[in-house]
Amino acid sequence: MGVLSGKTALVTGGSRGIGRAIAERLGRDGARVAVHYGRDRAAAEETVATVRAEGGRAFAFRAELGVPGDAAALWTAYEAHPEHTERVDVLVNNAGAAAFADLAGTDEETWDRALALNAKAPFFVIRQGLHRLPDGGRIVNVTGTPDIALPQILATVMAKGAVNALTRSLAAELAPRGITVNSVGPGITETDLNRGWLADPGARAHAASRSVFGRVGEAAEVADVVAFLASPDSRWVTGQHLNATGGLQLALL
Repeated sequence: MGVLSGKTALVTGGSRGIGRAIAERLGRDGARVAVHYGRDRAAAEETVATVRAEGGRAFAFRAELGVPGDAAALWTAYEAHPEHTERVDVLVNNAGAAAFADLAGTDEETWDRALALNAKAPFFVIRQGLHRLPDGGRIVNVTGTPDIALPQILATVMAKGAVNALTRSLAAELAPRGITVNSVGPGITETDLNRGWLADPGARAHAASRSVFGRVGEAAEVADVVAFLASPDSRWVTGQHLNATGGLQLALL
């Protein structure tokens, strides 16, 4: 029996990359996994199939995030699926996207899009789904690394930073219910999003050099950190941000 047997975990953006790795890991830990996706149904179904092939339970549902009314639409879509459960024990806010623009290149539309998807959506997904979380539940936000400067995705960094701030304040608010709230910041990770530029040997070598381990991270390594925060073993950890970067910030010193 896995540590999450009998529990339900909802992972936003669970169809690919880090989100998929998280969904698969939580499935191996025994959770029924609700795999949210925004566009790629085939990828979401592949995630579900992998979880089931490993003996777990999972289902996929769609809702576009970063648009007006997105959080309500997500919970409506979740409730409409015949395999949903009334209780969500673990909520992982993973969905997000980078807006590649520096200060000069960030217009209001870029700003609004980055904030809507990366900050507003997780805020209201939590707010509108909080009544589903039981006492002792878990919220894990996949955000960014606050001590690394990334001016090329400035609005996204600010949005992710807002969710780090949300994590700490919400942890204090929900502590009386025994609900823990933590965030995880991935470093340079092998995902579909990064596959193109990491295919260049020079780019890969540079990316690897940023970690003290001298390599690019794997999505499963970030998922393992999330799995700890979702587990009963993390009951005394809340309001914390864990950098799952392979020592990225150390390599910059």
